[in-house]
Amino acid sequence: MTQPTPLMPHATASWLVDNTALSFEQIAEFCGLHILEVNAMADDLASSKYTGRDPVRSGELTMAEIEKGQNDPSYSLVMQKAPAQVSRTKGPRYTPVSKRQDKPDGIAWILRNHPEISDAQIGKLIGTTRNTIAAIRDRSHWNISNIQPKDPVTLGLCSQRELDAIVAKAAKKAGLLDQAGDDLRLGDDREALIEELRAEREAQTKAASEAAQEAEAAAWLEAKRAAEATDEG
Repeated sequence: MTQPTPLMPHATASWLVDNTALSFEQIAEFCGLHILEVNAMADDLASSKYTGRDPVRSGELTMAEIEKGQNDPSYSLVMQKAPAQVSRTKGPRYTPVSKRQDKPDGIAWILRNHPEISDAQIGKLIGTTRNTIAAIRDRSHWNISNIQPKDPVTLGLCSQRELDAIVAKAAKKAGLLDQAGDDLRLGDDREALIEELRAEREAQTKAASEAAQEAEAAAWLEAKRAAEATDEG
């Protein structure tokens, strides 16, 4: 049976990349991501910068389990405690006081990146009112000058699973996904973008390396000529 993935897979992967010596394959497998997504995080090419989430603190991993993986690249990490399945009840989502100031940023991000999502869906996902959403959309919100669109997942306002589910549902309703295979094509497009960014990064690195080699060769040739001139003198 396939083990569950972390509550916030992208944020967890980001933390593992920055704080462990685990291979990209191990991180991708544990977080349920494609290896190219993990590679893009390591190369700072991911379109969204994720705030790392410590899986040890959340109880999903132990340091002993991480050390096993670091000592054996072929080892598959085993989740210690699966994320709790929260059953939603009717009514607005509860958001901790410390996170409430981030709601406008999360709403602005959804309005900009997923206009197909309805106000009712946004309200349920973020735990806000239609009046607030409308004010941010028409830029009449009292604090509009300070609102910066930010991924609600990285802000901790919802999980990646919840966001993906609503995006897929809204896209299907809007006719953007006519067939089941479209999800796969979207995945292919994302992987193609990561590949393109990775190739661009490699090309830049190669060009810089070639330029350095040319400069070194020119310096060596100049030094040789100078030495020959000295000998002739």
